[in-house]
Amino acid sequence: MHHMTLAEIARGLADKKFSSEELTRTLLARIAQLDPQINSFISLTEDLALAQAKAADARRANGENGALLGAPIAHKDLFCTQGIRTSCGSKMLDNFKAPYDATVVSKLAAAGTVTLGKTNMDEFAMGSANESSWYGAVKNPWNLEHVPGGSSGGSAAAVAARLLPAATATDTGGSIRQPAAFTNLTGLKPTYGRVSRWGMIAYASSLDQGGPLARTAEDCALLLQGMAGFDPNDSTSIDEPVPDYSASLNGSLQGLRIGVPKEYFSAGLDPRIADLIHASIKELEKLGAVIKEISLPNMQHAIPAYYVIAPAEASSNLSRFDGVRFGYRCENPKDLEDLYTRSRGEGFGSEVQRRIMVGAYALSAGYYDAYYLKAQKIRRLVKNDFMNAFNEVDVILGPTTPNPAWKLGAKNSDPVAAYLEDVYTITANLAGLPGLSMPAGFVDGLPVGVQLLAPYFQEGRLLNVAHQYQLHTDWHTRTPTGF
Repeated sequence: MHHMTLAEIARGLADKKFSSEELTRTLLARIAQLDPQINSFISLTEDLALAQAKAADARRANGENGALLGAPIAHKDLFCTQGIRTSCGSKMLDNFKAPYDATVVSKLAAAGTVTLGKTNMDEFAMGSANESSWYGAVKNPWNLEHVPGGSSGGSAAAVAARLLPAATATDTGGSIRQPAAFTNLTGLKPTYGRVSRWGMIAYASSLDQGGPLARTAEDCALLLQGMAGFDPNDSTSIDEPVPDYSASLNGSLQGLRIGVPKEYFSAGLDPRIADLIHASIKELEKLGAVIKEISLPNMQHAIPAYYVIAPAEASSNLSRFDGVRFGYRCENPKDLEDLYTRSRGEGFGSEVQRRIMVGAYALSAGYYDAYYLKAQKIRRLVKNDFMNAFNEVDVILGPTTPNPAWKLGAKNSDPVAAYLEDVYTITANLAGLPGLSMPAGFVDGLPVGVQLLAPYFQEGRLLNVAHQYQLHTDWHTRTPTGF
């Protein structure tokens, strides 16, 4: 059962080939057996999972037949879950049990999903490798010596290792798409505001967006259907109708205009990945798509702009973790300043501290105009580039990452080298656009992803392209050895 996709599970449950409780027990046993190798979970919720599975089976017995009813998933450990530890991968929140459910959690629970646990992540979603977690690094099931990508690496590794069919994730600068590329999954970052951020512990509020990680575009469509929608509790949520994503999967690609930015194929791209991207372009051409070279001239400025804006927002968001109200508190503080300083110094890891300091500096008097304001102006230029491009094409295609997954620890001494791995993904966050990564092949036995970007609220178009591509390729069906 562990090799079944979400769509296959839905059909199996509807046909009464197995029950949700049977499936849940099978996957919990598999997690207990295999997860010590990859460290993809922070918390398991066996009792909750079995209770939800039994409830889902009862609902099906009463005639309900929702696509997600009884489907096992896991949540990235920054979605608040009532009464369950929500740690954000940090010592700072190791003792925090959320008093409420995030909107994403409550919506999926209402749809009947079964929560197996909370997945490991880079601390406060800051990282591209899932090595900054206080609970230890996550390992890539395709090669246990390599990273799974971050910050949603726990969700990605768990799905790739067939511990569960799908998981929630978040994307601030590529944290859904990059782990998807590194672990041979399909990952979708929706349009900013499409999925509620209420109850999703913030890293950078103008960039964060929740989305699905799964093995296929079909599964991402099912999970996004349950996650998306307007939420009055979230001031950034957009009141836009949610289409039937599954209904758009089988549309023809005949005449679809796909733009390929010339800036994507620079010296920084591994030529073997470039070859795989060109192969995927040829496959889409066979399906009727029309390819056109385009330009995104301000792409070169995106990384410096992002690494001013994101840390600036993080320094503000993380100021609430002060050792006073909740979370970690140092022992025996001698005064209030000592309480603040030691609680934050002991509770936050080095990468989080680094970004807080960069952000506080960028927002400080005398530097705001020089750094933060200028970065926001670059952000507008990046968005304008995309708007101009989408006047000419329907979808933009390119690599998800410039390189395959690197070895654990290889970039720990050079944070900037890790930052540069986000070069193709962060522009979608700066502009608020939807983006998807899908499997496109392998380099040295490690998966490679191709990225698709579309205009606002065109997630259905991305899923359609990815699904049609997956009907004619088998990269997404490959399974890591041993799992």
